[in-house]
Formats: sequence, structure tokens, C-alpha cells
Amino acid sequence: MGLFDKLFKKKETEEIEEQVDKEKEIVEKEENQKVNISQRLTKSKEGFFSKLKNIFTSKSKVDDSIYEELEDLLLQSDVGLNMTTNLINQLEKEVKSNKVDNTEEVYEILKRLMSEFLLSQDSKIYLKDNKINVILIVGVNGVGKTTTIGKLALKYKNLGKKVLLGAGDTFRAAAVEQLEEWAKRADVDIIKGREGADPASVVYDTLSRAEATKADIVIIDTAGRLHNKANLMRELEKINNIIKKKIGEQEYESLLVIDGTTGQNGLNQAKEFNSVTDLTGFIVTKLDGTAKGGIVFSVSEELKKPIKFIGLGEKIGDLIEFNAKDFVEAIFN
Repeated sequence: MGLFDKLFKKKETEEIEEQVDKEKEIVEKEENQKVNISQRLTKSKEGFFSKLKNIFTSKSKVDDSIYEELEDLLLQSDVGLNMTTNLINQLEKEVKSNKVDNTEEVYEILKRLMSEFLLSQDSKIYLKDNKINVILIVGVNGVGKTTTIGKLALKYKNLGKKVLLGAGDTFRAAAVEQLEEWAKRADVDIIKGREGADPASVVYDTLSRAEATKADIVIIDTAGRLHNKANLMRELEKINNIIKKKIGEQEYESLLVIDGTTGQNGLNQAKEFNSVTDLTGFIVTKLDGTAKGGIVFSVSEELKKPIKFIGLGEKIGDLIEFNAKDFVEAIFN
């Protein structure tokens, strides 16, 4: 390793240590405090949802122009073509059948329809006592997978759970090192293999250690090589087979991490991953940084899978379990 590589690695490690130190300092203060969702979603409320309401408050009667403007806004805000079409069709149907001619009333119908897409999904993570609870994390590089795993480890450790991490992304050395740093700072164990090792073998070793040490939660990282779909599919299939072999018929979580600021690209990633592995839900990060926010609706509706966690900031307490009712109230009120 050359001098430049050593300096780069040292700087990267120091940055990780600094970030984790900051996270740990506020764990006790943040963990038991309810995040002010409405306040954290200011960008989306002032962007997408404000424009949404303006479409209706700026007009005195219901006509075709409302539906045209609504379609444009929904598509621009990453709601997605399928859901946009379904929403507008249902909205028009209800408005006509109920003979609604008040624009404010039309807006209330739209709110209800959008809310129903989220409220129909069960977003809770169910942890089983005296069992190994597996959380498999997938996603492309750069969406915040490793940081999300670290936050989850800290969160569950703070709740008194025995957590074990599995460094299944063996193709990217930095991923293993970053996860190892998170494990050290969170004071949880980690199982890793040599660089380039078979990820399934790391998963096997991780679950074997979990059995031996009676771990409550196992969080497994995976490679995000979506550009090589065939290899990714084989890799995830092997990992899933290993998990099922070790824990039997017990259900486990397979969660895709999506960067909420990437919009339609994030939805496309979700579709691709869902085609190669049996996802149970999503973690949408960086929602506090987007003025759109439509992906929350589109990813849940189009793939019929719930959002399990959302990221509303950098602190450990800002990665929260998704509550559809709270989210809906925050964005529309």
C-alpha cells in the first residue's frame, strides 16, 4: 500500500470515527424522544405538498385543468407513472360519482386516497424473543447502507438487544472497514471474511456465531453491484438459501436502502432489486433533504411492500421506524 493510499485510508477511518462518536454522544438524549417529523420534512412540505394544495386552493371550480396540473406535479415529484395514473383515475371517479364541485373537497379526497396507499401497509419490525432475528440489508453503493446498518446496530443495542453484524459486502474493502468501525464503536460483534471471499460463507459464519452466542439480532450487509444483475441475483439467492437453512421457516427482513433524494432512480433500483430478491420492505434515507418526497408513495404502492424505516437527519435518533399515520399527518397538516 502506497503512502497516498495509507493517508486516504487514515482520513477515511478518522471521518468514520468522528461520525460514530457524534452519533453515540446523542444516543441517550435522542433515542427516547419522538422525532418531530413535520419539522424535519420542511423541504417536502414547502415543495411538493405546498404545490399540491395550491393546485386546489387557486381554483374556484373543478375542471380538467386541475387533473392536468395534478398529473404534472405528481410525476415531477417522483410519485411515478403507475401511481399517478391510478390516483387521478380514482380521484376523477369519486368526484363524478359524488358530484363534488368544491375544489377544497376534491383536495380532501386526494389526501385520503394518497394516505390509503401507505396506511394499507404494515411497517412494523416484529422481533421474536429467544430467536435469531435476521435483517438482510441490500442496496446500491452510495445510498448509505453501511451508515444505516451502523445506526440500526446502535439503536437495537441501546434497546438492550445483543446485536451481531455480518460483513457480506466482501467485494468492497472500504465497506468491510467502515462496518468494522461501526461495530467497534457500537460495541457489537462483527463477522467478516477476507477480501473477495464468498459472501454466502460470511453469512453462514455470522449465523453460526449468532447461534453460539445467542444473539438477538443479526444485521447483514450485502454488495450493491446492480450493474451486474446476473451475479447479484446468484449471490443474493445463495445468501437467502443460507439464511433459510440456518433459521428454518422463520421469517426474516430483507430491506432495501434507497436514497430519498434520488427520486425516480431510487424507484428503478427498488424494482430491479425486487426482481432478484424477495424484499420485505424499504429504508428511505435523506428524506429531510428532498423537496419532492413522492418516492415514499410510489415505492410502497408500485411494489406492494412497506417502508420500515425513514432517515430524517444524520443523528442516530433520526433513523426512525416508519409510522404511516404520523407521516401522513405531518405532510398534509
